[in-house]
Amino acid sequence: MVKTLHPKSYNEVYYVGHFFRQGIPVIMDLTALTDTEALPLVDFAAGLIVGRGGAMERVTPKVFLLTPSIQPALP
Repeated sequence: MVKTLHPKSYNEVYYVGHFFRQGIPVIMDLTALTDTEALPLVDFAAGLIVGRGGAMERVTPKVFLLTPSIQPALP
């Protein structure tokens, strides 16, 4: 499952982190935002990747795929 989110403001960045921390890949579609509004969300996503592990890939200029790192199952 991949969760697609269309944040309308920085206040909705909570949901990006929520799903990512659950191990769910997130498509963050920022096309409804101006570049100035979108930049803090991209910064948040970059910090999330660094802090939690994983990868961020730009799909289009304002659409990003955040993929959590795959943790091995504990025996």
